[in-house]
Amino acid sequence: MHPLASVASGKQILCKCEACGKEHKGLFYQCVDCPSSPLIHNDCVFLPKRLLIQQTTHDRFSHTHPLTLAYSCQKSYRSGSYTDPKCRVCNLYFDDKYIWIYECDKCRYYAHLDCATNTREPFMSILTFPGTGNVIKNYEDDEYPDLLHLPFPDDSYSLLKNLFYKDTRSMTFGTNDEIKKHISHEHPLLLVDITQPTASYRARNVSYHNSMKKIQLLCNGCAKPIITPPFYVCANEDENCDFVLHEWCTRLPVKVNDHPYHPQHPLIYYPKINPEFLNVFDCAVCHLSSNGFVYCCVECRYYVDVCCAFIPKRVTHKSHPNHLLSLFMPGFFGETKLCHLCMYGYDWGAKFKCEVCNIHLHANCALLVSETITHKVDKHPMKLSYFPIENHKSDYFCEICELTLDPSRFFYHCQECVQSVHTDCAPAIYESEIYDVNIKFGGIHNLAHVHQHPLSFVRGIETDVHCDRCSRDVKYSMTLKCLQCKYAIHFNCFKYSM
Repeated sequence: MHPLASVASGKQILCKCEACGKEHKGLFYQCVDCPSSPLIHNDCVFLPKRLLIQQTTHDRFSHTHPLTLAYSCQKSYRSGSYTDPKCRVCNLYFDDKYIWIYECDKCRYYAHLDCATNTREPFMSILTFPGTGNVIKNYEDDEYPDLLHLPFPDDSYSLLKNLFYKDTRSMTFGTNDEIKKHISHEHPLLLVDITQPTASYRARNVSYHNSMKKIQLLCNGCAKPIITPPFYVCANEDENCDFVLHEWCTRLPVKVNDHPYHPQHPLIYYPKINPEFLNVFDCAVCHLSSNGFVYCCVECRYYVDVCCAFIPKRVTHKSHPNHLLSLFMPGFFGETKLCHLCMYGYDWGAKFKCEVCNIHLHANCALLVSETITHKVDKHPMKLSYFPIENHKSDYFCEICELTLDPSRFFYHCQECVQSVHTDCAPAIYESEIYDVNIKFGGIHNLAHVHQHPLSFVRGIETDVHCDRCSRDVKYSMTLKCLQCKYAIHFNCFKYSM
């Protein structure tokens, strides 16, 4: 180490500090032996070589290991697959890879000098700074009694369950509860609830949705997995009908007023729409294709799926705790902001935004990705993580796709087995990407104007032939496929040829 000496005869000057990258007014130092060396501000020169971030930030930001002063962040840019690190306090990227930082290499924990040492006043302007630690709470619980706290605990929870679930153990069972007639289906429905001795006997024969065993049971209303009771099944066993409904999906109201994105008209409930297109429609909020129940404004041809019909105006999320996140819809040519969870950006579809910190979350990321999952690659439940794991010394790889994983984007991790998976690789619906569509596949359709044989509605697989209409691959696409010959057609090719 070379000795440092004060510049300008010890007088205060206004200059950029090459250590922290900020402009300061005060005393600056320079290497005696290297006249062209950078100028370093007095505050940075005397920073401790090691510190505990809890002590310097009054426990607002925590890390179990001491942080070491590094005289550039070049090393962090070369740490395997994690090539674009961010400050764990302010969640911002390092503008210059030559600035000094505090780091814990074995945890890949990096922080700006002023973030780690609490040199901003008052407390780093935490209420106007995009921090990700224990930020000061900016709302009162009494003011928002029905506030939704995300993520949901596991895949058995959903927005509709949160709103309309009724504990069947507190119900007086009788004909109206155990056998139900619903507008969405021509046959009576039987209640399946193993907690009730009076519930349907067919409950013993129903296999719940289980992605680990590749058992699929999707609700016809919301197209989401049915993992736990109570739910209803079709009572007509003779016709091999696979119609099923979550119990809470039978309680949907007939009308939604003052929808956040279509307040000018009420949205009316319809169990089916667009029968000529297999009841598939595009949701105006999440922009996903769906064939479940729909709320629509016929006058404006405005369609939303049943989950987006009740999308909350405000939520909180553990990835950005203690701050309210408000719903908004970016304009088509609006400014694209990266999602705080997946680190991808688009300027369409619903988002939640922290008005204080300008942090954005895709509504799908917030509402569809649960806190814990079970998957066949690991015998333990895997928990959602938003940062690199402490003491994780090796690179991150997804156990499902076997590709590298960026721990600055949210992912699932098992602490005991030290295994990780992408959130997109571990959906509750085992045969599809979690954000791709909101479709319950299945059914045989006689479409003589398209093909001479009956067609099944499926998601294309790798071994399928190419689309008969456009000659492109049908893999992972919504597809109409003939089981008698090698005919296949993209759903969109079928739709736009009508």
